[in-house]
Amino acid sequence: MNHLNCLPQDGVFWGQHILQGAVTRLGEHGIHRPMTFTVEPLSKLFQDCVQPNLKQSVGSFMALPAHVPDVAVQGGLEACLRAGAESIVALGGGSVLDAAKAVSHRHHETTGRYLPIAALPTTLSGSEFSHYFGITETDGPEKFKRSYAVRETVPKVVVIDPVLLVDTPRALLLSSAVKGMDHAVEGMRKVTREHPHAIMAASGLNRFLSILQKWPQAMQTREALDKGRVTPDDLLQLQLAAWQCYFSPASVIYGLSHRIGHILGGTFGLPHSATSCITLAPVIRACADFYGDKLEIFGAPSGQADAATPLADRIAGVVISLGLPNRIGAFDLDKAKLPEVARLLKQNYPNEVADLGSNASARLDALLESLW
Repeated sequence: MNHLNCLPQDGVFWGQHILQGAVTRLGEHGIHRPMTFTVEPLSKLFQDCVQPNLKQSVGSFMALPAHVPDVAVQGGLEACLRAGAESIVALGGGSVLDAAKAVSHRHHETTGRYLPIAALPTTLSGSEFSHYFGITETDGPEKFKRSYAVRETVPKVVVIDPVLLVDTPRALLLSSAVKGMDHAVEGMRKVTREHPHAIMAASGLNRFLSILQKWPQAMQTREALDKGRVTPDDLLQLQLAAWQCYFSPASVIYGLSHRIGHILGGTFGLPHSATSCITLAPVIRACADFYGDKLEIFGAPSGQADAATPLADRIAGVVISLGLPNRIGAFDLDKAKLPEVARLLKQNYPNEVADLGSNASARLDALLESLW
């Protein structure tokens, strides 16, 4: 039986030049006495476009490192409790949004009440549409990013405006788009080609690729806009692609590319979005038999027996053309740590490792070696 699980999200607002007006009306969606979660590089955006329009604000919290360490979650929770915050405005990328969800969850554990979230996303992974988040546990012998799925933490309202992306660092912005495509592809693990996820994700992935394939090299977004190399509508199309790729997160379960990313990021500190640049295309190839003909939804060439290879090639080609890292060895991680990465994957994510098929353990070892 086909089934679509829906999340309690009140509204998504999108378009050019809508941010300030939308922020003014957040109270209509239950965003009262908000604490703003953001990071220092976004201070100007916050001060220019958000803070002057935010009603009943009780302050801001910026001590939010990447990968959402548990100590930052505790700090954010304490800031909300001290200020009497009744909601959170999350201005930032995936880590800021994950932190907001984690604090809302911990607030419920502490007080019995979730903090509703308004999301103002500055990257393209699509976290603003989901109830998934991760918290990196730091008190054990090794750090581990634990995943959560709490329906009540999905942002109640999302505002999408190209201005949110203009000053996002190039590598972060473009790698987060690859993370968005990762959601599209791995979302196919447990659904059919007729599922709404498949239909929307196919549109989103192709929308991503159509923009990214013409993206200028080695140029920050603001400069590219000033020189006419990209347009505000290009940015909006990327934002809409992220939404389409993550259109029904409650109905899908993500796979090995995401799980490798959780270990490389949460435990070993690689940038979260960059991990999909390394893992997505190789995992598509390695798990081709598991996905079978499902991947044809993304547009396999006519007469092509294998849908995985051309899809992986398209994604890998974009990663290379954008100058994004596509090997673990590009980061400060000792190759001798690969067996530890494999151990953590086999221990914590056996179902996703099993997507590799027969002799999955040895195939995982070989896959990680090839990613180096």
